[in-house]
Amino acid sequence: MRKINKVSIIIPVYNEEKSIKVLLDELDYFLKNFTYSYEVVFVDDGSKDYSYSLLKDAALKNVNFKVIRLRRNYGQSAAMLAAIDYSIGDVVVPLDADLQNDPNDIPKLLNLIEEGYDLVSGWRKHRKDRALDRKIPSMIANKLISFVSGIKLHDYGCSLKAYRKDVLEGVRLYGELHRFLPVCASWNGAKVTELEVNHRPRIFGKSKYGLGRTYKVILDLIVLKFLSDFSTKPIYFFGGFSFVCFLSSLLFAMWSIYLKIFKNIDLDGTPLLIFSAVFVIVGVQFLLMGILADLVMRTYFESQNKKTYQIKEAINLQQEHRSTLVSR
Repeated sequence: MRKINKVSIIIPVYNEEKSIKVLLDELDYFLKNFTYSYEVVFVDDGSKDYSYSLLKDAALKNVNFKVIRLRRNYGQSAAMLAAIDYSIGDVVVPLDADLQNDPNDIPKLLNLIEEGYDLVSGWRKHRKDRALDRKIPSMIANKLISFVSGIKLHDYGCSLKAYRKDVLEGVRLYGELHRFLPVCASWNGAKVTELEVNHRPRIFGKSKYGLGRTYKVILDLIVLKFLSDFSTKPIYFFGGFSFVCFLSSLLFAMWSIYLKIFKNIDLDGTPLLIFSAVFVIVGVQFLLMGILADLVMRTYFESQNKKTYQIKEAINLQQEHRSTLVSR
């Protein structure tokens, strides 16, 4: 069993004043019987309604409630990152402010954390959302993410998860990357599982997400895969494209020579030599981009003294090295 010292429940909020009143009452009732030391970190992501005022009043009444107000609407990933950065629990549990997540599922997630898992992902098996613009695109995105990442989860989009905070060390969130946290954590060596959780229909307001979000997820997935496989050696990525271009150029050139010698076809009548020249130019560009990317990567790591690895545990390490690990 891995003991949990403190739980940080983090809740991004954006224009949810109607939901917040119910959420605060629900949290008060739930936390009365909560057996763990806790804090609740609300992040107001630039709300234009009275969400912040309600959160501020709640924080004045309960010292375990903390509120962070962002200058403008940065998006859910940025709001979650702010909450994670300023939380002090050794386990982090995100919760949506729209009441669709059930706080009563939190103890079940924490039980699996105590059993030895580093990340427990919620699975909205019986999801209470519209099929056309929510459930079907989400199902496609989940299968695509599982295929590309190799991490088999049914529901990457479910906010209700439990993380050992140390597995999030060094993880930065951009775009819609918050849904990829299980992937990032798993690639860093975390033990990941999922648990079926309750999902409730939305009562107030409307969802901030729709079909337009799907293409963003695909683009973020491409970026994530690139960062995972090539962030420390981008020349391999660009060099691969360069090799394909040079090979294509060679094939077009050989084909044009074959047609000239054996078929007596005038080269002016075919675009093969043009294709060959274009692929050479593109190949050189990819090669140069790879070299530049490699130089940028080296500058990034060396100028900031960043490591290209993360240490999970250390035994009999010298004291000065241990203090460096703690500071990181």
